[in-house]
Amino acid sequence: VQLVESGGGLVQFGGSLRLSCAASGFTFNNYRMSWYRQAPGKERELVAAISSTGDNTNYADSVKGRFTISRDNDKNTVYLQMSSLKPEDTAVYYCRAGLLVRIYWGQGTQVTVSS
Repeated sequence: VQLVESGGGLVQFGGSLRLSCAASGFTFNNYRMSWYRQAPGKERELVAAISSTGDNTNYADSVKGRFTISRDNDKNTVYLQMSSLKPEDTAVYYCRAGLLVRIYWGQGTQVTVSS
């Protein structure tokens, strides 16, 4: 099983980034996919999640209206489009796959927003 995040980097306040998470080794379209983030000294928190079919999404209040989660089940990839980025969005962003008790995590990608 592999979840490989990409697309992180350094961006200025108000900028945009698109994160990708490529999955392999499991039946991707059966799994609910999520993005989490962890800032230094803080606990990991849920940012956004999407159902296996892509029909349902949910977001943390802090990112609603700015971030969009999507998935392409043909490409086994989940995305996080981030816009209007703020310094408080700075964190390591992790991709997570979940199906009942089966949970997989990616290694994370750093997002840094400069003020």
